[in-house]
Amino acid sequence: MIIIDLTHFLSLLVLSLWNCSITEKQCLILTSALKSNPSHLRELDLSGNKIENTGVNHLCDVLKDSHCNLERLRLKGCDMTDEGCSAVTSALKSNPSHLRELDLRMNELGDAGVKNLSDLLMNPQCKLEILDLCGCSITHEQCLILTSALKSNPSHLRELDLSENQIKNTGMSHLCDVLKDSHCKLERLSLNFCGITDVSALTQALTNTKALQFLKELDLRNNMIGDSKQQLIDVLRDSNCKLRLDREQPLFRAATKHTGMQFTSWSKS
Repeated sequence: MIIIDLTHFLSLLVLSLWNCSITEKQCLILTSALKSNPSHLRELDLSGNKIENTGVNHLCDVLKDSHCNLERLRLKGCDMTDEGCSAVTSALKSNPSHLRELDLRMNELGDAGVKNLSDLLMNPQCKLEILDLCGCSITHEQCLILTSALKSNPSHLRELDLSENQIKNTGMSHLCDVLKDSHCKLERLSLNFCGITDVSALTQALTNTKALQFLKELDLRNNMIGDSKQQLIDVLRDSNCKLRLDREQPLFRAATKHTGMQFTSWSKS
């Protein structure tokens, strides 16, 4: 049994309860304590706990509080369906200015969740820097909604993970519109196992744009990409961007003309 009295930690900044077997009922106790003193906490990690939609709804009461200054929220693998994801993203819309990192990976985002998340991203007060949506069952249609939101407020996001969503070539093309924006400063883009077969649009988006001034890592592993990948490699060759294409291949780092080609390893946690 987990018993937490946060009133004894009036200046608590970081609370990590990753994989602590927290239940929906225990989440109610936890969030009740957080509601009594919401202004100090900056990071909350409840990943790997099966709190499901009911537990998340309790958490939303904290997120909606005007005194909540949470900057990093991680809810990876919390067994949320579209109902829970929609509740979280809707709650964050009411208090968007502090959040810098949102991890919803391995939860079912659904149409309502995508819509509320898009509303959050479009908010001029939103300054989200890291967005992890790996394995959230996002379709290429939903990807259009997300990228349209990102285009309206592109200057803050630094890391985007859409891996293990079947956005396919169509979804990737929508994402390219964000990369073409002169205000885009994305540094890390993960599209591992997204059903992509052609990266011509991505190559074009990275050619003669400001995107390559900022992009440092590009993960395209586990996509059945054909001949178009060679053009992408050529574009990245003289950049500082790391490209990962195949499952067995080490990370390709396009180095400068002075040093030649380098190979390094990189793994995403």
